[in-house]
Amino acid sequence: MQDFETEIKTADGVMDVFVCHPDQNGPHPAVILYMDAPGMREELRDMARRIGTVGYTVLLPNMYYRTGREGHYGYDLSRIRVDDDERAKMFAVMSSLTNARVVDDTKGLLGFIDNCAAAAPGPVGCVGYCMSGQFVMSVGAAYPDSFAAIASYHGVKIITDQPDSPHLVANRIKGEVYLGFASDDPHVPEEELAAMPGAMQAAGIKHTIEIYPDTEHGFVFPQRPVYKKAAAERHWETMLALFDRRLR
Repeated sequence: MQDFETEIKTADGVMDVFVCHPDQNGPHPAVILYMDAPGMREELRDMARRIGTVGYTVLLPNMYYRTGREGHYGYDLSRIRVDDDERAKMFAVMSSLTNARVVDDTKGLLGFIDNCAAAAPGPVGCVGYCMSGQFVMSVGAAYPDSFAAIASYHGVKIITDQPDSPHLVANRIKGEVYLGFASDDPHVPEEELAAMPGAMQAAGIKHTIEIYPDTEHGFVFPQRPVYKKAAAERHWETMLALFDRRLR
């Protein structure tokens, strides 16, 4: 496995990006991993590597680059689960992102992929966690000819009452969508989850919606107390099957 850090210029500055890909049999289809609210950390790099080991070139961008580099976001990552003030600081940084900003940043990521020798030409996949559920749907709609596989796990704000709600532009998506949700998730209101099948059907897109029983928000992350191994492995199975169907 090869991995390295690179920088990509955007309209708002320079975004640092972790990249990994297999040593052999390249180039490989590209996948963008959009992070969850806590931000860049080794746990996410390991998840990117796991995708990479089965034959993908994976980009993991620091979506908080406007705020700072890893470890310099203005909150203590080690304390966000036990300190309300630190958690509030994290949510403030998270709130600095918008669908429009992530769509614009993705333009740079796709440009990098186009010129990366390790990335095979052709369709691109993406996966988003937690806060990035809204973002993967938004980029899938903004770049329908690029993204053939779009996955979200315990994703938030896919359906909102705001004018930039991703469900309003979902009809532009040409790729296949997989949405996996926890059965107990205060960050995804029951009314939003209930509306999800109808919204995706109305958009006319190929999609799968799955609710993972006996799980809580963040169940895929091995370093969280809510981690559920069986459900997390199911998440890997569904994601990689999607990428295999649509990217190869």
